[in-house]
Amino acid sequence: MMKDRIALKSWATLCLIMACMQLHAAPRALEVVIVVGASGTEEYGKKFQTQVTAWTNACTKASVPAKIIRGEKTTEDLAQTLATADATHSLWLVLIGHGTFDGRDAKFNAEGPDLDVKQLAGWLKPLKQEIAVIHTASSSGGFLKALSGKGRIVITSTKSPDEVFYARFGEHFAEAIGGLPEADLDQDKQVSLLEAFRHASKTVALFYENEGRLATEHALLEDNGDGIGTRSEVLASDTPPATATALDGERAAQLVLVLSPEEQQLTDTQRTTRDALERELKTLKEQRAKMKEDDYYTQLEAILLKLGAVYETKS
Repeated sequence: MMKDRIALKSWATLCLIMACMQLHAAPRALEVVIVVGASGTEEYGKKFQTQVTAWTNACTKASVPAKIIRGEKTTEDLAQTLATADATHSLWLVLIGHGTFDGRDAKFNAEGPDLDVKQLAGWLKPLKQEIAVIHTASSSGGFLKALSGKGRIVITSTKSPDEVFYARFGEHFAEAIGGLPEADLDQDKQVSLLEAFRHASKTVALFYENEGRLATEHALLEDNGDGIGTRSEVLASDTPPATATALDGERAAQLVLVLSPEEQQLTDTQRTTRDALERELKTLKEQRAKMKEDDYYTQLEAILLKLGAVYETKS
């Protein structure tokens, strides 16, 4: 029908506009803060440093500033860093180290005073920008609910604070986030937070399976604000469970550190607008069965034209 043809024409126009865009990278409004905890042993110290190097290399590749916090004043320095964070920039907070749980409070082991969940939640509360927390220490699951909220993506290496043994999840996440081809599930030449999460989760599961050992870590991702994390195998399922809120992973799938050449041509504002429109489009498609056909195609055309306008504005 006519509206169907209009929608298809809009998509064709969109693709043409993308192909004609200027080929230069736009600046990023993103800051990455990497917190390194106490290693305890030389072996773990090397493992943590390997992760730090992977993250800093990825940030350099992405032209995104990375601040590393470690040492006796870790908690003090982190509090100051968050208090002075640029409100116009998104923030990714990466925690690398060990964690503990005393049956009441989950903590991140710093070289100086440990960092507990109440402290971190309190420091993040005033911040209004979008924040991703990638907590890769053991017992990190104890941080998830307190750090969740609107505009937050929280990834933890464990499903609960009771998983207290060393977590390998962070090693594989750090390896993937820089653009590891094996982690690029949709083959778009970049690795999103969701893809890094799924890659690391799968690699960890295979490790325990190959070793014939009971897994002592089960990573979670939470990005819909309900405070309940989701395991990777659920997100990968062809028939995800019905939930009262949107399934986790939708926003994490849109956030990328090292952008593809095509994505580099867009500004952060363009990407943010595009991402919101894509979520709106997804919602519309999910509601199609309940809508009149004319209403569906009218709304579809409007969204597609807005998407085209996003790409029409050159960076």
